[in-house]
Amino acid sequence: MKKLALFVFSVLFVASSAFAQDKAGKKTQKGHTNQNKFKQLDHATPNSQRTASGAPGIKYTQQKVDYVMDIVLDDDNQKITGKETITYHNNSTDNLSYLWLQLDQNMRAADSKTPDISTSRIPKGLSKARYDKAYNSKAFEGGFNITSVTNTDGSKLSYTINQTMMRINLPKPLASGESFKFKVNWWYNINNHRTQGGRSGFEHFPKDGNNSYKIAQFFPRLCVYDNVEGWQNDQFWGRSEFALEFGDYTVNITTPADHMLGATGILKNEKEVFTRKQLQRLATARKSFDKPFVIHTQKEAEKAEKKRSKKTKTWRFFAENVRDYAFATSRKFIWDGMAVKLNNKTVMAYSYYSKEANPLYGDHSTKATAVTLKAYSRQTFDYPYHKAISVDGQMGMEYPQIAFNPGRPNADGTYSDRTKYRMINVTIHEVGHNWFPMIVNSDERKWTWMDEGLNSYAQLQAMMDYEEGYPLGRGLPKNIVRYMSGDQSRIAPIMSKGDNTYSFGNNAYGKPATALWILRNTIMGPELFDHAFKEYANRWKFKHPTPADFFRTMEDASAMDLDWFWRGWFYTTDVTDIGIKKVKKFYTKNGANNRVEFIEDKTDGAKFGADKKANSKFFYEITFDKPGGLVMPIIVEFTYKDGSKSRKQYPAQIWRLNDKQITKAIHSEKEITNITIDPDLETADVDVTNNSWPKKQENKFRKFKNKVKG
Repeated sequence: MKKLALFVFSVLFVASSAFAQDKAGKKTQKGHTNQNKFKQLDHATPNSQRTASGAPGIKYTQQKVDYVMDIVLDDDNQKITGKETITYHNNSTDNLSYLWLQLDQNMRAADSKTPDISTSRIPKGLSKARYDKAYNSKAFEGGFNITSVTNTDGSKLSYTINQTMMRINLPKPLASGESFKFKVNWWYNINNHRTQGGRSGFEHFPKDGNNSYKIAQFFPRLCVYDNVEGWQNDQFWGRSEFALEFGDYTVNITTPADHMLGATGILKNEKEVFTRKQLQRLATARKSFDKPFVIHTQKEAEKAEKKRSKKTKTWRFFAENVRDYAFATSRKFIWDGMAVKLNNKTVMAYSYYSKEANPLYGDHSTKATAVTLKAYSRQTFDYPYHKAISVDGQMGMEYPQIAFNPGRPNADGTYSDRTKYRMINVTIHEVGHNWFPMIVNSDERKWTWMDEGLNSYAQLQAMMDYEEGYPLGRGLPKNIVRYMSGDQSRIAPIMSKGDNTYSFGNNAYGKPATALWILRNTIMGPELFDHAFKEYANRWKFKHPTPADFFRTMEDASAMDLDWFWRGWFYTTDVTDIGIKKVKKFYTKNGANNRVEFIEDKTDGAKFGADKKANSKFFYEITFDKPGGLVMPIIVEFTYKDGSKSRKQYPAQIWRLNDKQITKAIHSEKEITNITIDPDLETADVDVTNNSWPKKQENKFRKFKNKVKG
């Protein structure tokens, strides 16, 4: 894949007419564009910042942004007030006239355009709760209220707000290698994420009158500036997530004194915010490697629920080299933790949860977090931070070192396997996001699949580690068939911006995870894939990779040309459908001049393999056709007359000279009675009715037609 070409990602090629007319009107043959599915992909021209191998170049640069913040949580009014000092380090080779900041809370502002871009209809009916939410006459007063933007000396700094983006108009261009420091003060009303939705917010518990806060996107923060797109300042519409710079965070969070809080970063004042008993239990948890140890008990949390302290306390954190910041706090939180050994390093797995989430969280949350730390470290690189937190957040959302996850038992404490596995699935997935994109820091807003898809694939390994026989769902080839074979007008290629895709879960999570599963287990093999995947993760940890960097690295580290695979699976909505069109049998006959003649057996096998004088074997000519658009390996299982079986896999390149059908001649020592393609459903084949010879009619062979919705 070493090509020098302009940045042109295109897979739908328009073929020119096979004939043209000369001046006399006579038809003359002309050429056509290369539509071969093994044609090389054209990626951005390699340079000193991003190499043709997929690795960062010797002149690779990225910006750094440091934050010092003082945050106050007003529990009585569900309000955040903040002050921040931002230091922006221009490590690029460019001079910058302005800086762009993200104001994600403005998605909830009164003048937000987010509700206006979605179509809607009057429903036949709604529950009272949903009606009140949809047609509330009193609009939520959301969005950032920017109270000041100043230089460090207090003088005003010019700025412009465009919906969810704020431009800082610098007094003079910021030269390469220089830094700029400024201050922003703000406040906003916290949304109730249970009734109003959102990736963060608070949950109110009417029975005891308390709130649980999961706070993120709570401060104005810098957009990414790089050599690929310049400022990555696409508006935040609510679905596609974030592109962020790494930096150091010093964060002081003031809460009611009876709150328990977990956050990104190292807590610097443990003795000020914890009791002596909590400190003792924390010390025990830090040595507990076999199971979670409870640091703040349910009994203690229930006691705190009954009173509302009028005092406050300030939690002081420092986080080094993270791309974002989040925290969770409540007087309702139970807190447990356990130690996880990663080679020569010990990392803590913690959980914070309400009594309403117990015993489900107590049984599985911290254990799932610990398994994730081990499984992802094995697949990529050892987790570099000191802790990972799972919070009873009743959503699925991830941030550096902390994730907000769903799952609660019934009122009597019981829970079904469905509830259990959903909770574990999401916990592993969200904690796993610490690798993709919190460390391998892709642009989520543009290429959703680069974090969601890769993470959904890596999650499968952790789920299998958690429990023998763990029920896998999304990511297995057979489970993406219904989506891929659905209505093509409602399917977008993986290489689509998240905001513009249909079936977001299947497109950004399921299909790319399936593609990597197939790539590992069917095409590359575990050894080659695992090495290349780990190489990609290590090359781009704490950096900003693009899709081309991933594609190139996977090929560079494995010596496999995979352009055909990326093109088919990532740039198109083609499907896999490979079938057996026909099978011919041949018997041999001794001919003149010491020749052996091959004669097609049209006698329904009466002469097949009968000429023992010619040292006859069993000969077959199998024609495979490919109604589907994807080129894929052909996995063939042969069943012999004696009941034994064997398998043969033909690489995808078998289709390189004929994209419609190919014929393969084989010989066998034993008579073949049955031929089956893809017997273990490894390739997401959408029509298995043509996968056998003789053709099977059993009900288990289902056909997924294009009219079926994905």
